Amino acid sequence: MKFASLLALVLAAAVPATFAAETHDHASMNMAADRSPTAPDAAWLAKAQADYPLTTCIVSGDKLDGDMGAPLDYVYKQDGKSDRLVRFCCKNCVKDFQKDPAKYLKMIDDAAAKKQADVTARQH
Repeated sequence: MKFASLLALVLAAAVPATFAAETHDHASMNMAADRSPTAPDAAWLAKAQADYPLTTCIVSGDKLDGDMGAPLDYVYKQDGKSDRLVRFCCKNCVKDFQKDPAKYLKMIDDAAAKKQADVTARQH
């Protein structure tokens, strides 16, 4: 009887933890191991970071360099196209990005065009 109660208690604790791992919970994540980008080289990465048009995660909208610390830099590679830097607040957002990269790349392109238009307008 005690074994059955103990087993039920362990299972009851494990089931919610399984579902919680699938949510976008920053508090439970350790990002330290995932900070290394696979950029072509350091100069490319530095320029891509400086030119990046957003200050928020493209997926979640959370502020980059916010509660999660430094952004997670991800280099999107596609045959026949230039590598693209995409910055995320966490590794869960990378998974969401990979489901529909064209959607998120368009959002980055739109933000870059807006940023360039703002710079051009200030120069005139």
